[in-house]
Amino acid sequence: MGLACGPAHADRRVALVIGNSAYKSAPKLGNPANDATLVGGMFKKAGFDSVDVRLDLSASEMRRMLREFAGRTRDAEMAVIYYAGHGIELDGTNYLIPTDASLETDGDVLDETIPVERALFAVEPAKQLRLIILDACRDNPFAKSMKRTLASRAIGRGLAKVEPTSPNTMIAFAAKAGSTASDGDSRNSPFAAALVEHLPRPGLDLRKAFGFVRDDVLKSTGYKQEPYVYGSLGGDDVPLVAVKPAATGPQANPQEAVRRDYELALQLATRDGWEAFLAAYPDGFYANLAKGQLNKIGAEETRAAAEQKARAAEQEKARLISERAQKAEQEKAAAAAKAAEEARIAAEKQKQIEQARAEAAEHQRKLAEAAAAKALAEKQAAEKARAELAAKQAAEKAEQAAKPASDRQMPEVENQKVAALSPGPASTLSAADLAKSVQSELRRVGCLTSSAESEWSSAAQRSLTLFNKYAGTQFDVKLASVDALDALKAKPGRVCPLVCNFGFKADGDQCVKISCRAGYRVGDDNECEKIPEKKPVATRDESRRRDTERKQTESAPSKPEASGQIYCSSTGCRPVQKGCRLVNGVVFGRGSPNGATGGNYEVCN
Repeated sequence: MGLACGPAHADRRVALVIGNSAYKSAPKLGNPANDATLVGGMFKKAGFDSVDVRLDLSASEMRRMLREFAGRTRDAEMAVIYYAGHGIELDGTNYLIPTDASLETDGDVLDETIPVERALFAVEPAKQLRLIILDACRDNPFAKSMKRTLASRAIGRGLAKVEPTSPNTMIAFAAKAGSTASDGDSRNSPFAAALVEHLPRPGLDLRKAFGFVRDDVLKSTGYKQEPYVYGSLGGDDVPLVAVKPAATGPQANPQEAVRRDYELALQLATRDGWEAFLAAYPDGFYANLAKGQLNKIGAEETRAAAEQKARAAEQEKARLISERAQKAEQEKAAAAAKAAEEARIAAEKQKQIEQARAEAAEHQRKLAEAAAAKALAEKQAAEKARAELAAKQAAEKAEQAAKPASDRQMPEVENQKVAALSPGPASTLSAADLAKSVQSELRRVGCLTSSAESEWSSAAQRSLTLFNKYAGTQFDVKLASVDALDALKAKPGRVCPLVCNFGFKADGDQCVKISCRAGYRVGDDNECEKIPEKKPVATRDESRRRDTERKQTESAPSKPEASGQIYCSSTGCRPVQKGCRLVNGVVFGRGSPNGATGGNYEVCN
């Protein structure tokens, strides 16, 4: 956000924060003091030049603070007043109630309270933005007990609608005019919690920021409380926190902006924050971390929904029992309660898993950032050493050029000694140290499985070949180089894919042994398969028995059967019937009167 230039001593952005909790004539409010402390801290973190946080002020103290604040706003571009506590509306005018007010009658309001117009008067000198935030719409106990001097005098519920007359002025109510705000069940009110989440977002226009605040409060209060903003601004965006201009010098880390946005989303820890981050950075290392955080939030939401469902089922079960419902209905309710409880337990386990994954991913992120920072520092140190060496050599050359020609002459042997003693400009490491350093980095990015050595072996050459393949580089694999070392250090995590031996599988960055249940073993495809049943093995005795049976079968005479023989008689020829055979000789009972005959005859079994 662009601001007009003012005097060097002027406060460009100023804020006054007041929280009244300890009322003397009414019950103590739980959250205004906490809300004021929270909002004041937000303004300080947002870089406001002056932030004054005051708690439990009397009427005279409030008037004095507003008077002093009005003096600071004369040279300010932006002036903000936040008030948390009791407020009251009388005949269409809004008043802020100090802690020492008693308000026994409606006439005491004019004497013991501070009109909202006084706060508007205090911020009016600001040049660009005048903002008043009133978290003062709580249920007012004074309105119930005070006596009316006139029966027709109206004392409203909540605060009345306000239309600022000055330009670039906004008044934000915690609840819409005529309604009350919730103090909340936690340490801070829903309105204050939403303010600190959305207002300090850099570059976010205030109108959009209060729109996000409205949405959050509606959701957290079950759509019972709706914040509202009165007043108007111009066509330009007016953020509470301006976006810092991009640095013009060389950037130490190209992903520094992504990291800052990720850490901001990590501080917010909301679904909207992570979805906004992924919309801006859909790919990359931090995008994967953000997706893990979203999974963690989703698991928490599932667990909460399951827990609520289980609680409702338990209540339904208790209701049926109390009403002496039928046994079938009770069993049905008990089954539903059991199922809901199992779902809650499963959701709780899933939440723990996502929590562990998110923590592991966050740990990896920190390690990667530390490694990148270390690599950058080493690279800068090497560049600085090379620059110093080049400057030193240039100075020596200039000094030699300034000397007479006779003084500059040196024996050739002496020149060779100087050349041998001068360090090379390319690297300050020895060949052995360079080879070992490159192998260590290759092992870190997953391209080398063996330990780093001082010699540049064939295994090291193969690992550098793998790095060239997966990193898209073209380094000479026959020797270790400083350029290859710098490129390796610039990689924050694994580059080469993890390859495991047979019987092992990849688990993160490690290979773990595959465990199969009983009756299963690791197959050729490196997956568990069922062990086949063993076939019976023939023994020596069974082999002998089969040989004996085969010999007996071969030695036995063949049974009579059709063999293709032809039987001929006086009636003609035909094939021998199945189960019959031809017999050559005398067969009694056939042909002759004495019962015997000769020739071929068909004999059947």
